[in-house]
Amino acid sequence: MRYLLFICSVLLIISCKQESNQVNPKVLNHTETEEEISIEGIQETQKFWNQLKTLCGKSFEGQLILPENDKDFGGKHLVMHVRSCEENRIRIPFFVGDDKSRTWVLTYSDSRIQLKHDHRHKDGRSDEITMYGGTTTNSGQATIQVFPADQETKKMISAAASNVWWITLDDKEYTYNLRRLGTDRVFRVVFDLTKEIETPDEPWG
Repeated sequence: MRYLLFICSVLLIISCKQESNQVNPKVLNHTETEEEISIEGIQETQKFWNQLKTLCGKSFEGQLILPENDKDFGGKHLVMHVRSCEENRIRIPFFVGDDKSRTWVLTYSDSRIQLKHDHRHKDGRSDEITMYGGTTTNSGQATIQVFPADQETKKMISAAASNVWWITLDDKEYTYNLRRLGTDRVFRVVFDLTKEIETPDEPWG
């Protein structure tokens, strides 16, 4: 009888170990999958950043898509100039006719990209409303990065708390977009990357 109980105990222990061994690979595989997703995400962000850097020094003409007949942008010559490309920072002046006050500043850090809007006066002084924007909350995709308004922007422009900017990028087009959630405010300009144009003068500041 004792021998029978001993055998049953051994079988029970073996059975438990087998069940444990069957669970552990699943846990390990789940962890590995998360790591793979994380690596893939970093690669997506890096691809976007590398693609943007290939445009450094080049200028392109843009077309306003929305809003139609905008009083500030409609009918004006729109140009983006990828003026400077540091390892983790890219500056892109955005010229609207003779207005050279705007520069998009993108900063890459910890697999996230930050977008800020540097506004200047003709004499180079910073505008009262400047350096607003946001940082991507995930790795995005190689062709699009999304920037919800950050806390600094909310403090600076309370109405812009629900702003969401996004940039799309491929071999043919670069688009800059804005949507203020909960309102009708929308902005979209498309730049043709297949036709490089002459580099404009320096931006203000």
